[in-house]
Amino acid sequence: MSTCGRDGYRRAGLRRRLETVEPIPGEKPAHSSVWPGLAFVAAGVAVAFAVNHTVPVSVLMIALALGAVATNTGMVGAALRPGLAFAARQLLRTGVVLLGLQLALPEVLALGPRVLTLVIVSVAVTYAGTLVMGRALGLSAERSLLIATGFSICGASAVAAARSVVNSDDEDVATGIALVTIFGTLSIVIMPALYMPLGLDPTSFGIWAGASVHEVAQVVAVAGTVGASALAPAVVVKLTRVVLLAPLVAGMSLWQRRRAGQPVPGWRPPIVPVFVLGFLLAMAVRSADVVPGGLLELAATAQTMLLAAAMFGMGAAVHLRTLIRGGGPSLLLGLLSTLLISTVSGAGLMLL
Repeated sequence: MSTCGRDGYRRAGLRRRLETVEPIPGEKPAHSSVWPGLAFVAAGVAVAFAVNHTVPVSVLMIALALGAVATNTGMVGAALRPGLAFAARQLLRTGVVLLGLQLALPEVLALGPRVLTLVIVSVAVTYAGTLVMGRALGLSAERSLLIATGFSICGASAVAAARSVVNSDDEDVATGIALVTIFGTLSIVIMPALYMPLGLDPTSFGIWAGASVHEVAQVVAVAGTVGASALAPAVVVKLTRVVLLAPLVAGMSLWQRRRAGQPVPGWRPPIVPVFVLGFLLAMAVRSADVVPGGLLELAATAQTMLLAAAMFGMGAAVHLRTLIRGGGPSLLLGLLSTLLISTVSGAGLMLL
């Protein structure tokens, strides 16, 4: 192994030890409690929801931005970091599990084989194409994986879920989520303007929006401009893309295990992460129609809060100078990935 490779391993190992706040043998760990950090996270999430009521931006992106602001203005001390790391990992996985309660298998199957094929092909082509373009642009495999997952599946939630099995930097996570927000927001402006020129009926437009727009909230915003007849298929198609999160994350985990060299010696993700199994179990429960509507609404709120807490924790580990320094190629990849999924899903819709 080259000296550069050994140094990279040592730096990665040191970063991982610092993030998990490992104590020195024989000493009592300092600032080991997660509660101060979790209290700080709770305050950040509350502010994010308050801002979301007045600004039409995803609460997840707002929480990420607030976390980044907090750490880059010196508000995050050593006592807060254990709780922030806990939120970025454990709370994230719980939120992804609750995401499964939004998905009912009968609703997915009701789309029919042609629409299901359109969704699967669009996701597969976008994921693979984004990886290839990311490599051509000189981005790391980890950053390309996060961007490919977010743009092909369900935005910020998918980026965060992929991060749990891909040993990437927090700057990679922040970049992926920022790109989802930027290009998803552009979709809200551009796609409704194409509705009439393309000659689509409301149902077809809803399918296109659900198959190509990144975030669930962005899909609702795009399809809502046309009306309920577009909104219903858009949401179902979008949630069908979310279903593919489980096999995709499991596949990435297997890929990480089989790589020739691990970024951190001894670190190997599980074959199938426990939270992915929880996601599938939650989806099965939702499909069985045994959960009362009120409880589903409560779970949806809890899911958003947990994911916002995870975003705040991730944002608090982001150094803006590093993020800005490598932003150009990432922005171009986000643009190309958005054009790819919009074109593939739109062409498939025309064929249908």
